[in-house]
Amino acid sequence: MKTISAMLAMAVSAISASASAITARPLITVMDAKQINSTCDAALIRATKTIKQLEAKTGDNGFLKSWNDLQIDLENTGNPLGLLASVHTDKAARDASDACVLKLTSLGTDLFQNEKLYKRLTAVVPKNAIDTKLKKDLSEGFEDTGVTLPLDKRARAKAIFEKLEELRQAFDRNVRDDKTRVTFSAEELKGLPADYLSSRKLDDKGGLTLTMEYPDYNPFIQSATNEAARERYFRAFSSRGGTINLSLLDEIATLRRELAGLYGLKSYADYSLRRKMVENAPTVTKFLAEVKTAVTEAEKREIAELTELKAKETAKPLAETKLNKWDLSFYQEKIKQNRYKIDQEALRKYFPTDASVAYTLLVSEKLYGVKFVEVKLPTQNTWHKDVRYFDVTDGKTGKFMSGFYLDLFPREGKYGHAAAFPIRGVSTLSNRTPSTALVTNFNRVGLNHDELETMMHEFGHVLHGVLSKTTYNPQAGTNTLIDFVEAPSQMFEEWARREEALKLFATVCKDCPILDSDMIKRLDEARRYGRGLRYARQHLFAEFDMALAGEKSEPAIAVWKRLENATPLGHVEGTIFPAAFSHIAGGYAAGYYGYMWSEVIALDMLSAFKGNMMDPAIGARYRETILSNGGQVAPKELVKKFLGREPNSKAFFEELAGKRV
Repeated sequence: MKTISAMLAMAVSAISASASAITARPLITVMDAKQINSTCDAALIRATKTIKQLEAKTGDNGFLKSWNDLQIDLENTGNPLGLLASVHTDKAARDASDACVLKLTSLGTDLFQNEKLYKRLTAVVPKNAIDTKLKKDLSEGFEDTGVTLPLDKRARAKAIFEKLEELRQAFDRNVRDDKTRVTFSAEELKGLPADYLSSRKLDDKGGLTLTMEYPDYNPFIQSATNEAARERYFRAFSSRGGTINLSLLDEIATLRRELAGLYGLKSYADYSLRRKMVENAPTVTKFLAEVKTAVTEAEKREIAELTELKAKETAKPLAETKLNKWDLSFYQEKIKQNRYKIDQEALRKYFPTDASVAYTLLVSEKLYGVKFVEVKLPTQNTWHKDVRYFDVTDGKTGKFMSGFYLDLFPREGKYGHAAAFPIRGVSTLSNRTPSTALVTNFNRVGLNHDELETMMHEFGHVLHGVLSKTTYNPQAGTNTLIDFVEAPSQMFEEWARREEALKLFATVCKDCPILDSDMIKRLDEARRYGRGLRYARQHLFAEFDMALAGEKSEPAIAVWKRLENATPLGHVEGTIFPAAFSHIAGGYAAGYYGYMWSEVIALDMLSAFKGNMMDPAIGARYRETILSNGGQVAPKELVKKFLGREPNSKAFFEELAGKRV
């Protein structure tokens, strides 16, 4: 079932070209703030005219086709602007894009509260299972937006939706535009890799000023021997977004709770989860309890081991040694280096960034029977000189299928995490081809193994978009349930770990060090180390999200402190992690558990390969069954068809226990 955020995404996507237009290579046209404003105004006028035409008709009368055309027209501006709001080099253009998305949010709410269109939808007679699914999804979207509420409650729902989008944008801007910098002396830089230091500009005393970007932060927190320096950086990084974002998060939680109340529901979790795979909060609570039981002992063992190592390294009695949050990555890296002979920073020589991109594409080509062709685009079709674009063609026929952008490196004002941004959703009914943008913040020189997994994960989302072949645009690609949408991307991470796949690296990088069988085995063992702490942290995030979406009204930072203090390492006073937790300020509210729920499905689906990870026959079946269908078939039905059985959680809990083969 569609969440309200997903349903509104159908309506707040964009506007620019005719719905019936067929473009062989769908590209973004990069605009300045003035052009964005005029494009937005024209889009709103055109959409309003189209909606009036839809209102003038009655009954079924081709409603689903007309709706599909409207969504395509809407998508052609909103999705590009949603991307440009996160990647454009000009702040005025980013702000103008955000402002347009706000206007489209208002239009989308009006659309889904339109009684005339809802009446037409109810009259639709589905011709097949896909029509039936779309009618069901749209009905839930209309109802969740308030079309069946009394007029006063409907008006309040509209105001809440618009305010929530405004607050989400402000929250994200505060994280994205955070200009916090931390300066370290030459003494505080000891332990950092030579390549890390040589690629950055030291001051005249040998010191260094660093940003809140991951390529700066992660290697530092893993390698700097000076604990006080690590603590200082950790505290700054854990306060991104600032206290203003805590206030915004509180306001967001209050509005969501009020929205649920309009429907007679006690919590936002009740409102949201009824449309997800889990269907209700007790199912999430039970699942999270099972995860906690599975990882608690491993978490304690790992903390004890890291504490012992710190005591030994610092020559202090164990009883007087305290393991701090800023110690975790540092001592975990030491264990990985000593026990598994894996040095994350040294791995950058094994995984040069360009070669890692080529490897990801090569694996995808071999598995899914496609070809990727890089195309040099005119400057008006890219937003930065680093951006690359690829056509996707069928491996057998050479027919054009779709395209995607890569924007891989950090810069000021850019989205700070890693994500795939849908630009166009497919629609076979309208001969529409899809496109997606992959946005990351990688080191320019090379990736460590964690980052290679991130590359594969996010490209899994890209594949879900560009290989989709859905009939209707609103069900294209990643327009599926939030507790399933991560499964294809999490599944694709496995090709960063398996020997038969990683041996292909020699094909794309003949000068790279050899990834022999022993090293690949040690890479995976090093990855598995720390799973107790890793999944315990994911449990904490999900538990926090569910608490904010629950019945009780409590300040976000108070909830976070209470829950984090209940963990073995406790809360670091003065840090405000929730201020940068963009997931739950946006579409993952009452849905963060979905990362682990999706992983249950992802690990189960891997069993179909039976250890032969490069089997093109299984890859083709996966492409046709899972990726091609987007959201036009219920996820459980897709997984059951692909596996030939009911899905189960066996592989996931084996992963938590460190027993998965």
